[in-house]
Amino acid sequence: MDWKNRQYCSRLDITKKNQDVILYGWVDTIRDHGQLLFAHLRDITGVVQLVFDPEANKKVHEIANTLRSEFCIEIKGKIVERADDVKNKSMPTGDIEIHVDNLIILTEAKTPPFVITEKSQTDEDASDFNVDEDLRLKYRYLDLRRPSMQQTLLNRSKIIKTIRNYLDKHDYNDIETPVLTKSTPEGARDYLVPSRHHTNSFYALPQSPQMFKQLLMVSGFDKYYQIVKCFRDEDLRPNRQPEFTQLDLEASFIDEDYIYSLFEPLIKDVFAVVGKTIEGPFPHITYSDAMNYYGNDHPDLRFEMKMIDVTDCLKDVEYRIFNSIVKNGGSIKGINVKGKANEMSKNMLQEELAKKVVPKFGGKGMSWMKVENGELVSNIVQFFKDDEKKALMTLMGAEDGDVFLFIADTNKNLVNDVLGRLRLHVARQYNFIDDTKIAACWVTEFPMFELKDGRLNSMHHPFTQPEEAIIDAKTTEDFLNLTSRAYDLVINGEEVGGGSIRIHDPKIQEKIFSALGLTKEDIKEKFGFFVDALSYGTPPHGGIALGIDRLACMVNGVSSIREVIAFPKNRVAFCPLTEAPSKVDQAQLNELYLALVEKEDH
Repeated sequence: MDWKNRQYCSRLDITKKNQDVILYGWVDTIRDHGQLLFAHLRDITGVVQLVFDPEANKKVHEIANTLRSEFCIEIKGKIVERADDVKNKSMPTGDIEIHVDNLIILTEAKTPPFVITEKSQTDEDASDFNVDEDLRLKYRYLDLRRPSMQQTLLNRSKIIKTIRNYLDKHDYNDIETPVLTKSTPEGARDYLVPSRHHTNSFYALPQSPQMFKQLLMVSGFDKYYQIVKCFRDEDLRPNRQPEFTQLDLEASFIDEDYIYSLFEPLIKDVFAVVGKTIEGPFPHITYSDAMNYYGNDHPDLRFEMKMIDVTDCLKDVEYRIFNSIVKNGGSIKGINVKGKANEMSKNMLQEELAKKVVPKFGGKGMSWMKVENGELVSNIVQFFKDDEKKALMTLMGAEDGDVFLFIADTNKNLVNDVLGRLRLHVARQYNFIDDTKIAACWVTEFPMFELKDGRLNSMHHPFTQPEEAIIDAKTTEDFLNLTSRAYDLVINGEEVGGGSIRIHDPKIQEKIFSALGLTKEDIKEKFGFFVDALSYGTPPHGGIALGIDRLACMVNGVSSIREVIAFPKNRVAFCPLTEAPSKVDQAQLNELYLALVEKEDH
């Protein structure tokens, strides 16, 4: 194995013609042209064409006749320039070929369950790869031979390398935290690990290193980061994984502006890995404004179409539905779909959007208007006075060809949610979203608490620093009115990171726990070690966690996080390759003093 002199397929070019070369890789395709045999050799960098000529070397040609796709081989040969009429401009190595004078079959291969070669490497008229995902995951080691998958994971590696280099320049310390830790009520269910040495006791796999990174701040390590695996036993969702990777970061003696100034250049560097640019500085949007203008807390800013509150403008209209909703304390909001009046027919607006799409989003109905020749056209416009129509057109920024879509309800949160979903639906359907654009923002000033099942819950987590009014908060209403010093990083309508300035005062931390319904005994049992640590001169500190999987999706331009993870679970958190999770031996259960209980059918 001449590894010292090995070269890589796609690093060969016309400047190296007539040089001898040693290559290792897999047979991508093979073609018999009578006397001559042609093959594409594939390695981690790409493909190059091999030529086997019986007149030059009969023995090598005979061996080449036995080659099949995915055989692993070693070749030695000479780099030769192709004739002009057979050069392939679709290949990086399309100007050359290797005339082989020595061939060794390192290992043979069975026929793969799906085609691995990608014509996009050699042919402009390539077809899409369409194979059942579970089959791909069962043979993931073969799926990962595909050049597009390899490039995706190589880009992920570059992302992580970029992050490490950047944080190293800013004097951050890479410190590991425990994977076997204590189960605490952080949100999702924990993955539990039984202890053989501590009977009837369990470790938990961390949902995040939250408390440990804060303890490192207490310890005096004022700049910490880690590329870390986290685990959450969440309900099954198509684009979630039970284990995921995040950049975890914490720093002392900082505020929100420090995090913004640190991360914006880093995010730009990450997208630059694949030559993408992102504009800055990133705008800041409060949680309240995000909900009011976009209908969610992760706004997609690649297009405009803000939601507009027209409640006051339409409070006196004679249209009974609007009038009743306003009188009962509800709201009316609309979006302006610019210039799409000709494309959005009356039938589509009423039969498709109003009767099918909006109910799917939880809405009870939708009203619409078009702007034609400076006038409003609709099946409800007769209920509007001239001054009301004029005021509405001004508020909506009306121009000929526009379409107004309205959602009205007594539940103001429902209006925001439904219209926000409708905004995205219409934007996708009518191509308002520029897929080449990257739009980032910071969402700030989140509520500290929210109500779930009549009880207070942390909007982010219980270690987030609230505003100073926490000192005087006593009632549930007081707590619900508090904002927090939390912030989310949103890119193209997806939350890719979240963090906050943390609580460093043990009294405030205990008050937050109490507001969440924990007794003093609960606090001592679940968080006693942490609250105690805060009592030893804890510095003000804050941090952020960035989802590496989701970020890698955006950088690579893929929609599923399973495409950017080497060995992911499928949509139901099962690994078709290893068949995990799986049964274990009774002897293993006995060692752990565990007994299995049959699941009851409901």
